Amino acid sequence: MVVTAIFLFVLIGGMVIGMPIAHSLVLTGVALMWHLDFFDSQLLAQNLQAGFDNFPLLAVPFFILAGELMNAGGLSRRIIDLARAFVGHIRGGLGFVAIGAAVLLASMSGSAIADTAALATILLPMMRQQGYPSSYSAGLLASGGIIAPIIPPSMPFVIYGVTTNTSISKLFLAGVFPGLMMGLFLILAWGWIARKHRLASMERVAWPDRLRALLHSFWAMMMPVIILGGLKGGIFTPTEAAVVAAVYAFCVSMFVYRELDWKGVYQVFLAAGKTTAVVMFLCGAATVTAYMITLADLPNMLADSFSGVMGNPMLFMALMMVFLLVVGTAMDLTPTILIFGPVCAPLAIKAGIDPVYFGFMFIYVGCIGLITPPVGTVQNVVAGVGRLRMETVIKGTTPFLLMYVALLVLFVLFPSLITAPLRWMH
Repeated sequence: MVVTAIFLFVLIGGMVIGMPIAHSLVLTGVALMWHLDFFDSQLLAQNLQAGFDNFPLLAVPFFILAGELMNAGGLSRRIIDLARAFVGHIRGGLGFVAIGAAVLLASMSGSAIADTAALATILLPMMRQQGYPSSYSAGLLASGGIIAPIIPPSMPFVIYGVTTNTSISKLFLAGVFPGLMMGLFLILAWGWIARKHRLASMERVAWPDRLRALLHSFWAMMMPVIILGGLKGGIFTPTEAAVVAAVYAFCVSMFVYRELDWKGVYQVFLAAGKTTAVVMFLCGAATVTAYMITLADLPNMLADSFSGVMGNPMLFMALMMVFLLVVGTAMDLTPTILIFGPVCAPLAIKAGIDPVYFGFMFIYVGCIGLITPPVGTVQNVVAGVGRLRMETVIKGTTPFLLMYVALLVLFVLFPSLITAPLRWMH
């Protein structure tokens, strides 16, 4: 267990003193190298470079670019306008608009932060104008934003698949029905809040205006159809789907909606490049640590330590989900995948758990961590956009967080909720 102690002590210690996570990961790999008497600077550099020199990871920069183009080019706004035209007249209608838009946007970008920023920027001022409680409005927008990493295309699924050698296509398909269930659970929670607080509704939109909104959003709505249809039909791989999404978003933004000029294109590419650099450096640093974890045989050591629960898959899953929930409260989703994916995935396989099912559950729990303090990355986005106190956002997120935890329990008790639709779609 010395290897485990070194791994946790160096990694957590580095983050506690304020060291960037990528640097902590490299330092952890170096510490394991020293312990195993295997230090080689050339090997360190090779693994660092190999971490981002990976063809499937090309999907990450292109999905990031697609999300930036959607927000800058008017695709996101038209999706929100469409949802408002059809459900805005219901009591608390803007909340249902947020949920519908969150599900639709999730099928395009795969980024929780990008979707949350788009939803909060457009809908939060409108919800304030309608007299909605700021806490519940912000909490709903944050909770809706984390559907993005679940419904394909999903950057976390790509990173998890590459890191653990799990089929990305199967992970994508596994997320479709659970993502819709997340939207349904949000509808139930928001419906209760709307009735309790007697929230206002907007004027009913006439059918000619609804059809006009549908027509205006047609090109935006075609994006998930093309991506999911291409993946399901085997026309392109998840990596190629990312390129298709970026090129499609660019063409629609520039030549159809014409809301993006060349100056805006430069700003979009600059923002996407900065985000990509951060993610890729994390992938490279995590590869160094993952290589040493494999060399030190850490997964088998942990399997021997937890042999008492390995024979009970449901108990193992329950314990693993609790562990990942705790981790998710203190760490963002991408580092969680890169650090613990290579450790946990082999344990799940040894416990007899389907690797695609476990991969989905890993990402789902990580998404819950995005709306759980103290880190709460997505909550911070809403608080920043809406200029709200973090305590206000946390309070408003609570009822939706409880619904997601209830859904997590259902997924643990009934794995067929994920595996059965996956088999049917595949």
